[in-house]
Amino acid sequence: MARAPKVPPAELPPEERYKKAKEICFDLLAARPRTQEELRQALHRKGFDEETSETLLGKLDRAGLVNDAEFAELWVKSRHANQGLSRTALVAELRRKGVDDEIATQAAGEVDRESEEQMARELVRKRLGSLGNVDEQTALRRLLGFLARKGYPQGLAYTVIREELREYGAESTLLDDAVID
Repeated sequence: MARAPKVPPAELPPEERYKKAKEICFDLLAARPRTQEELRQALHRKGFDEETSETLLGKLDRAGLVNDAEFAELWVKSRHANQGLSRTALVAELRRKGVDDEIATQAAGEVDRESEEQMARELVRKRLGSLGNVDEQTALRRLLGFLARKGYPQGLAYTVIREELREYGAESTLLDDAVID
């Protein structure tokens, strides 16, 4: 069965254009929550005019289907827990997704200093096992780079890595002694 030729949105009657834009937004929202800006960009890429996009986004917002604050809150919880991202990295990601600075900062504020430090420790512990037999300086450098890419402040990263290396070294020394006996 042959497909009907694709008609650019600008050539559709206003009702059809709006219906098609709504369909696109619903399909995107069915996959995962989106910010208004993500939907706006998707509609723009598909060739929809600004008036159609803004009218539809306003209705989606009023209906509660698009809420940047809720999106930011969910995003922060998910990305911190699953990717181990720091507050700084989370704010940067939210800004790239079009979330207002104030909303992004407030959402990332849900990750307190203690949980951020705990996550850094967990990440370092996981990574330590895969470093093999590298010297302490190399391990320190690699781990600092790893945590920096996750957005952790240098001071926190350095402190956590030093403490975890010390603890890991003590554990491996105990293991080595046990093997020798």
